[in-house]
Amino acid sequence: MSHKAQYIDLGLIDYKQAWDYQQKKADELINADEKTNYLIFCEHPHVYTLGKSGKPNNLLINDEFLKKIKASFFKTNRGGDITYHGPGQIVAYPIFDLNYLKIGVKNHVHKIEEAVIKTLAEYNIKSERLEGATGVWIDTNKPDKTRKICAIGVRVTKFVTMHGLALNVNTDLNYFKHINPCGYIDKSITSLGAELNVNVDTKHTKKILLKYFTEIFELKIHNSLET
Repeated sequence: MSHKAQYIDLGLIDYKQAWDYQQKKADELINADEKTNYLIFCEHPHVYTLGKSGKPNNLLINDEFLKKIKASFFKTNRGGDITYHGPGQIVAYPIFDLNYLKIGVKNHVHKIEEAVIKTLAEYNIKSERLEGATGVWIDTNKPDKTRKICAIGVRVTKFVTMHGLALNVNTDLNYFKHINPCGYIDKSITSLGAELNVNVDTKHTKKILLKYFTEIFELKIHNSLET
């Protein structure tokens, strides 16, 4: 069975503006009689976001340094701790009605991880889940080399999801040096470009990720919007 969905690519957009847009779409979905899910892709200018259970001291810099590196900071209502968003990173916000999709929250996160794992496999990169942690990781069997390539944090209200994933494609990894990513102090961060040692076509990666989202969540994209 396929589930109706609209794909929306917002391009490069301010974090708060995208958050407000997510909320608008989530409210529409909660109140809709006929369900249409939304899959939103975008990129953000430099920004650090802290989850509702995150520790503020995982941001290692002050306001003055934030301005110096042209970054902003937001406390959000998603799960997880602190992460970074910036140009060259694909951010995906699935606004899905889990009741309509007939899946639970854990399965929702599992499917997001699976879409990323299959996307990376298209580049011959073996990635996997790390026990006790969300997101997608590389070399989980080598503790001194384990590195995260995709962060995941979600929120669910009345069965409708918000927030989602951040996949590092050509991300400037230096920005992660100013935080304890996702609260970890013993794990490093990587990107698709860093693993392949090339500049990756982000638009192409988006197409692959969209394909696997469509397959794994059994979506039928009936229209799309790109800004």
